[in-house]
Amino acid sequence: MLIYMSANILRFFVFGLFFGLTVAFAGEPLPVVTVKPHAVDLAFPAESLVEAVQQATVGAQVAGRVLEVKADAGQSVKKGELLMRIDDREAAEAARAAEAQYANAKVSYERTRSLVGQKFMSAAALDKAKADFDAAAANRSAAGASQSHASIVAPMTGIVARRHAELGDMAMPGTPLFTIYQPGSLRVTASIPQYRLKEMRAVTTARVEFPELGKWVDAVKVQLLPTADAATHVSQVRVTLPDVPEATPGMFARVHFVTGRAEKLTVPAAAVVRRGEVAAVYLQLPDNRLSLRQLRLGDAVGQGEIEVLAGLAAGDRVVTDPVKAAIALKAPADRK
Repeated sequence: MLIYMSANILRFFVFGLFFGLTVAFAGEPLPVVTVKPHAVDLAFPAESLVEAVQQATVGAQVAGRVLEVKADAGQSVKKGELLMRIDDREAAEAARAAEAQYANAKVSYERTRSLVGQKFMSAAALDKAKADFDAAAANRSAAGASQSHASIVAPMTGIVARRHAELGDMAMPGTPLFTIYQPGSLRVTASIPQYRLKEMRAVTTARVEFPELGKWVDAVKVQLLPTADAATHVSQVRVTLPDVPEATPGMFARVHFVTGRAEKLTVPAAAVVRRGEVAAVYLQLPDNRLSLRQLRLGDAVGQGEIEVLAGLAAGDRVVTDPVKAAIALKAPADRK
């Protein structure tokens, strides 16, 4: 019966889990870790997203068709560098009209001032001519500024996170064109429920886990914002990151807020095998045999560790690669 059940690795796991299967193993050495109580950080996790501390969305300030695109997502740009050019013919015509109005108002003002000096016109007429001249000058400046807005330049040195417009699109005032961020200043923002706020006020240390990168970093700063969302009743916590070149805005991260330290018996999270609600690890016994041991686990602690409440004792050697251990356990039965 044992030989038949070992033909399927899942059945082999279940059999070993509930009947205490132990198999001799004489293959290549397996990676193991000797478990013992040690000081670990007590922390609670919170899911979060990476965001840029310094980020700007560049929008159109004049209407016109996009004539030229100089930058794309992922490209590094410098402050003042040309990113895009918009058709400025309408703005140019408005600038020429404002220039003509300015020239006419200037001549009228100078003529009125001369006539007032000769007592042919009243002082009120001079005041009106001066007001018309000032208005024309302001209109000319505004028209010139609008014409310059047809050239879209980078407001900061950084990386283009997203380009919102394509060549030939119609840009309208207020329409976003580019999103730019500075890669050296990133943070993550986590949402904390109200029942955690009391202990969060004393938290000054946190570790940030990037599951996709397989990387942990220590937070530079932890800041609990003083307001809560009226709909969800959660508060935002901003965690400043050190330089993480692989991280980008919008990436998922998990923040572990450290609330204290304690002596715990732990196993690496990667060593735990789970089947539904059942958790187990592979042990390497003193005589080099492998055994599958069911555990009762607690919370995640430290960096990639899980507290063991029952099932292990100090000095037990746990195989950290359960896939290799499962293959090693299956191999003796296959040779029968």
